Amino acid sequence: MDKRLHMPFVAAAAVLLFAGAAVAGPTEAPHDAHLYIGWPNDGQVLPAGKPFRVWFGLRNMGVAPKDVKFPNTGHHHLLVDTDLPPADQEIPSDRSHLHFGAGETETMLELPPGRHTLQLLMGDDKHIPHNPPISSRKITITVR
Repeated sequence: MDKRLHMPFVAAAAVLLFAGAAVAGPTEAPHDAHLYIGWPNDGQVLPAGKPFRVWFGLRNMGVAPKDVKFPNTGHHHLLVDTDLPPADQEIPSDRSHLHFGAGETETMLELPPGRHTLQLLMGDDKHIPHNPPISSRKITITVR
């Protein structure tokens, strides 16, 4: 069979392969960075009508405010009741995507009664996830 006949198929396969690949932001992340929620714990039940503390944990990476570009640093974003945003775009700023651009490592949060998910995501100086993205595991809490 003529090799030229295979070329369109190879090109189409490459396009399909790369179309599904995750694209990340331009800021390189340390390979051993670890982000986690120190408190509350997964499965925690918290009282309604009372703010609670959320403590951000980070290892092998530093925290720097937004607009400060320094190697191996970023700032926290707390995702509430939502999934991770696209890794190649600025992290939204709304009730589900809370920004801590001053370099905060904890916050007080009050949520309505019910089940909620919390997850942390590091953003670079421009609020774009690192490459690869540094995120905590998603935890579930109940407010009642």
